[in-house]
Amino acid sequence: MIIVMKPGATRENIQRVVAVLEEHQLQAHLSTGKQVTIIGVIGDKTVLSDTNLELMEGVDKLVPITESYKLTNRKFNPEPSVIHIKGFTIGGDGFTVVAGPCSVESREQIMQTAVFLKKCGVHFLRGGAFKPRTSPYAFQGLGREGLEYMKEAADQTGMAIITEVTSLKNLEIAIDYVDVFQIGARNMSNFELLKEVGKTGKPVVLKRGLSATIEEWLNAAEYIMTEGDTKVILCERGIRTFETSTRNTLDISAVPVIRHKSHLPILIDPSHAAGVREYIPALCRAALAVGADGILVEVHPQPSKALSDGAQSLDFEQFQSVLKVLKPLASICGKVM
Repeated sequence: MIIVMKPGATRENIQRVVAVLEEHQLQAHLSTGKQVTIIGVIGDKTVLSDTNLELMEGVDKLVPITESYKLTNRKFNPEPSVIHIKGFTIGGDGFTVVAGPCSVESREQIMQTAVFLKKCGVHFLRGGAFKPRTSPYAFQGLGREGLEYMKEAADQTGMAIITEVTSLKNLEIAIDYVDVFQIGARNMSNFELLKEVGKTGKPVVLKRGLSATIEEWLNAAEYIMTEGDTKVILCERGIRTFETSTRNTLDISAVPVIRHKSHLPILIDPSHAAGVREYIPALCRAALAVGADGILVEVHPQPSKALSDGAQSLDFEQFQSVLKVLKPLASICGKVM
């Protein structure tokens, strides 16, 4: 349920309503817009059966929420969320580019990539230190060593670090190194990991599961947000279908659907959606045109020598070509790069 306050409701009016909710052991989440304040109510609303909230001073109306996801719901927060990270933002009028290699392979590789990306105007450096691979024999990442290289690269360039955590152990190791946690598709339904990540309070990029519905995806985000972490960024990375021409099938329609259902920012990962570098530029343009808040793309100094995902990684020249096309398109779409 949400409580919509009248446009002229005072701070005292709002505080009285919150006090009543807390007296009944309910959680109150405030969303203050330009004109009205909305109070989201979490918990068993039947305890309010003896309370006439709609008659309280400053209350406009009560609106029930039938969806299972609450905090991620646009009804709870009608204004699109903007996530602030190290002086940079994801969401709002900006189109954010997150770039870097699939895996951190060496200090030289990540430093070279970070310096290049910074010169291109990219503020978010991605790179995997813990790699959940389909084959147990594939490169699994450098672990803490990889995080140390990323931290050094970020300190030198002023960039923000985004890296995936795959377990509670990884989370404990990574927490002192990274600015943004990434939850990969395979862990979208690892609810214990989601809750622990939520307790850190750090921003989280939550990728859509391989076969997850949008409602399941939003409920996964709910696990993070119920722990008090509101800085969640969704990432559509393609879903599993019968098609074999691409690694996954990019659900481009997920962007307008999320826009309708949720206030959270949404990125598109064209690299994992396509799996083929030749298709990535077109999907980057599609992400911008459909209204995504940014892209998460794999960039490597020498993709042919990459220890993971080389076939879907852009080299430096290819990445610059993508940016050259995106910047004027962003202006047409009302976005800032």
